[in-house]
Amino acid sequence: MIRLRLEASENISSLHFDIPQRILEVCHSGDYLPIFQKIDALQLDASVLETIPVHDISSEGKDSAERKLLWQVLSINFFFFALEILAGFIANSMGLVADSLDMLADSFVYALALFAVGKAAARKKSVAGISGYFQLFLAVLGVIEVLRRFLGMGDVPAFQTMIVVSVLALIGNATCLYLLQKSTNSEAHMQASRIFTSNDVIINIGVIVAGVLVFVTHSRIPDLAIGTIVFFIVARGAYRILQISR
Repeated sequence: MIRLRLEASENISSLHFDIPQRILEVCHSGDYLPIFQKIDALQLDASVLETIPVHDISSEGKDSAERKLLWQVLSINFFFFALEILAGFIANSMGLVADSLDMLADSFVYALALFAVGKAAARKKSVAGISGYFQLFLAVLGVIEVLRRFLGMGDVPAFQTMIVVSVLALIGNATCLYLLQKSTNSEAHMQASRIFTSNDVIINIGVIVAGVLVFVTHSRIPDLAIGTIVFFIVARGAYRILQISR
């Protein structure tokens, strides 16, 4: 209730809840009284424990660390987007193409998250919403391309390329997930980043499995099937992020 009440306020940059201790830390600009009045209207027997001037809070250091983290995961994702889109077309693999588009969506998300660092909580939720709609758009395009390939004729994908590139991408995404999990930031734009990266790890494993099945069956069906699954995972992630952004 408190989060819904406050996060639309443009002067609030972050909310940190300590539920066991019933303590809320609000980082904001301007007078604290309007914020307290909104909380007090919920009749939760709230009181102000302490107010600290902004220059005494190490928000700049936190923002700098968050930007560094997001630049790292953005660089990793964009590199693997370029690698997988190239390898996907060379190997005729829909699985790799699907994963590369997911990497592109992630890069877009991290770029938006960078823009949101240090901004108001409402702006961060707006950024998460834009990320969700963009990923949903890519998912729809991807499903259309998979259907086109199902209905058409095509060569069997090069399973060696599928497996090798996906293993490399898995290492990259596992590194990104590790870096993101180390962050204690639970705001909407960072939650969106973690959701995208968790999906990527699952997708990479799926493409590796599809490569093995292509080798065993000498068919392109496993590759197209994993491409379909990838885009549905992307769509599901987009839905979760849109829920967070509300």
